[in-house]
Amino acid sequence: MIGVMRFFLLLVFLAAVPFAGAQVATPDKSPAESLPEVRKLDGEVPEGAVVVIPLKGEVSKAQFFFLRRVIKKGEAANASAYILDMDTPGGELGAATDILQALMKVKAPTYTYVDPNAGSAGALIALGTKHIWMAPVSAIGAAAPVMGGGQEIPETLNAKIVSYYSGYFRSAAENSGHNPELAEAFINKEKGVKVGGKVITEDGELLTLSAQEAVEKIKGKPLLAEGIAASVAELVRDAGLKGPVVEAEPSGFERAALIITMLAPLFLLGGIVGTYIEFKSPGFGVPGVLAGVCFLLFFAGHYVAGLTGMEVAAFFVLGVILVLLELIFIPGIVVLALVGTLLMFGSLLWAMVDYYPTAPEWPSFDLFLLPLANLGVAIGLAGVAIFFLAQFFPKIPVLRRLVLTASAPGGGSLTMDEPGAARLAVGAGDKGKAVSMLRPVGRAEFAGEMVSARSEGDFIAPGTPVVALRVEGSEVVVETAKA
Repeated sequence: MIGVMRFFLLLVFLAAVPFAGAQVATPDKSPAESLPEVRKLDGEVPEGAVVVIPLKGEVSKAQFFFLRRVIKKGEAANASAYILDMDTPGGELGAATDILQALMKVKAPTYTYVDPNAGSAGALIALGTKHIWMAPVSAIGAAAPVMGGGQEIPETLNAKIVSYYSGYFRSAAENSGHNPELAEAFINKEKGVKVGGKVITEDGELLTLSAQEAVEKIKGKPLLAEGIAASVAELVRDAGLKGPVVEAEPSGFERAALIITMLAPLFLLGGIVGTYIEFKSPGFGVPGVLAGVCFLLFFAGHYVAGLTGMEVAAFFVLGVILVLLELIFIPGIVVLALVGTLLMFGSLLWAMVDYYPTAPEWPSFDLFLLPLANLGVAIGLAGVAIFFLAQFFPKIPVLRRLVLTASAPGGGSLTMDEPGAARLAVGAGDKGKAVSMLRPVGRAEFAGEMVSARSEGDFIAPGTPVVALRVEGSEVVVETAKA
């Protein structure tokens, strides 16, 4: 009887299996498949995207330039959120404050994902974001200032630094909705912290929190972090963020951009002086090439640094074109040269202004102070250099050899009165004609001899009869011959 019952139960089980399989709901996607795709940013930021910004290695000015550039692209595309994918032992406090300032200018929610380290300056940057999430094995804190080589800072200086930065980052933490006491405990080892009656850290200990400690709820509120996520994609899903998720990548030129922006006045000086020498000399030579390279590096560096867009460089090129039209094709129309000059100097100034797309349409004057100083220094130094070049340019063989003179055949344009003395075989009152455009310097022909000539007054077109006024060194000063 027992055997029959077992056989009967076996039949019932076998018959029920297909129905059981039909009744059990199987999920359409596994948890991993339900995670959003994080793709590399290629080109412009998609509209409404979640922008992931890696912050890896030591915090530096180069990282600030990278972050600022990406944020400006994101703001122009109305990004829905920014996530700092952080793994840093710390770095420059100055760069950390710059990054904080950039983060506070965005409208979208900001997140820090600590994976696995947010040490020192990294912890302070995280406090500047609205939301903090942790990887399962991670830590945040220990932001005491040290010297560049890792040595302890002298006591008096350390007290000043701690006092200033602890106040600064307390303010940043409070602005972001975090406990300002934690910010001070990260940087000041003399600061003990209690939250809800629980001792978080004792006096004399720098605060460092593990992931589990950071998400611990005290009186229903997380101590610091909102949650633990195994990846950025998991954070996006669990935080309920919407929009395509794109991860930006730092450019290899970010560090070069740091150098270029620091040396901006020198690049401007080289561009202005090179342009002057080129206009003072016929043909297109080395000075023109050097000027072009200086301006190209200036705009490229500021573009990579996130300070300017390509449209600013386009306005500069438009200004150059207008000036060339005035000088070469239709001399005498002052308006073209004036507008072109304004466009060039205006674009040079604007390229250095740290303007964000979400800022007011016209930035405050404070943003123009450093750019104006850089441009002023460059123009001042260029004025001094041009003054000396105007005095000694004709007498410096090296500078004269830099100029490419396409139509300068050899000849007896110089005569020798005595050993070591040379003069041009042209005198005041001699008549000749302009061979190249005198703008104001070019080439002229006197009695079959080619000489370097400079117009005193208006620009003179090629083929125009001229008369020599005087000889200065190896250059003849001329004016248009009267009919």
